[in-house]
Amino acid sequence: MSLLFRPVDELAALVRSGEVSARELVQESLDRIERLDPQLNAFVDVFAEEALAAADEIKPGDERPLAGVPIAIKNNTPVAGKRLTFASNFIGDLTPPFEAVLVQRLRDRGGAIVVGTTTLPEFGIQPVTETRRFGATRNPWDTDRTPGGSSGGSAAAVASGMVPLAHANDGGGSTRIPAACCGLVGLKPQRGRISGAPVIGEQFLAVEGVLTRTTRETALALDLLAGPEPGDASWAEPPARPYAEAVADDPRGLRVGLAITPPLPDVEPTPERAEAAREAARLLEDLGHHVEEIEPPFRDKEGLRMFTGVFGPMVCAQAAVGQMIHGREPGPEDVEKLTLWLWEQCKGIDSIAAYGALVQVQALGRQIVTWSDPYDVVVTPTLAEPPVPIGTLDPDGDDPRATFARAGAFTPYTAGMNISGQPAISVPLSQDDDGLPIGVQLIGRPNSEGLLLAVGAQLEAALPWADRRPPVS
Repeated sequence: MSLLFRPVDELAALVRSGEVSARELVQESLDRIERLDPQLNAFVDVFAEEALAAADEIKPGDERPLAGVPIAIKNNTPVAGKRLTFASNFIGDLTPPFEAVLVQRLRDRGGAIVVGTTTLPEFGIQPVTETRRFGATRNPWDTDRTPGGSSGGSAAAVASGMVPLAHANDGGGSTRIPAACCGLVGLKPQRGRISGAPVIGEQFLAVEGVLTRTTRETALALDLLAGPEPGDASWAEPPARPYAEAVADDPRGLRVGLAITPPLPDVEPTPERAEAAREAARLLEDLGHHVEEIEPPFRDKEGLRMFTGVFGPMVCAQAAVGQMIHGREPGPEDVEKLTLWLWEQCKGIDSIAAYGALVQVQALGRQIVTWSDPYDVVVTPTLAEPPVPIGTLDPDGDDPRATFARAGAFTPYTAGMNISGQPAISVPLSQDDDGLPIGVQLIGRPNSEGLLLAVGAQLEAALPWADRRPPVS
């Protein structure tokens, strides 16, 4: 079995002791990418020579927590001197001379080695990873199905063992959705937990993170990534202690809400996804927690409409980078029909209406936080259905509005936490009759990532998942 299926802290310990060299780990990653990526299409670019050179700089005794560990960065995040595409022809091969602080932290604080960048849907819009520019990324559990999105390339890369950890970000579920599709752990941290520097001072919906196989690995990465940078407009309250310590807690007597009903009308989870959430609740009861079933704070399309009113401009701000490059608006030859539809929607919103939409969404966020506040943890399915077949959500389909609505029916449970800002994590509790992973979402109070990780670790201990391997691995 590949070394890269071992936890990242174990890999770093092997490098630290000299038992395995960083070059050996990186070469194993590059070999697996060469062998598996033609089936999965998870990478935009691979940096073989640079990664091997960086590995040669990592020596035994390096105390950094990810020393010598190969990782990948989602291709909507700048890596200095490497093309940044947002998976769009309109952006072309933009090559920033700087890189995101989160990349620096993984490299400098952590000692990790970036071996490449991963695929996403155009501008991160869809919960699937299929683009006009790069084609479809495929799920290593079933290559006819999506690995999810928007961090689908990162999820496919980790699930198949091409890298043991990959960067992700989440503006409506984009870390949790691919985690559920690919059998991984995906945490959306508290809003403001990880700096968007040097470009972004504040993000309302989106937050950075990682995809891993275990809760402990996610905790280790969050310790590296958390914290503000000078110039940030806002930031989350610092944790009382490291997440790597908190994940080892064994909490008891928590109040747990179980919410099976989706917050959208005319949507119901498949029986297997509902049962997985109920199984999580039963396991938590066995661990000494108190569970009660609850209903969502709303069940209408108004919440989705308000979310779209903020999500659309977030997407269009990325497309505006292409507008600056070319000196014109995107056209049908530049972007997919879904992107163009969102662009046109944004053009119809004036500044007063845009600010009004933000105020409405903030009010909705208060409603969601108030709903969940009586509970230490709320349990839901992560997805309403299995990973959808490739082509189900066609970004170049003739009815973009219908495609967007269909995406919401696939992923009704995730966007609410981007509105409220509170943390949520998807854990791969079980599998369905077809062997596909099933994710369960745990929602926490604001600034409660440590408790969420500890509860996730309790479920992981009760029903271990880290040794499961997809067919393409």
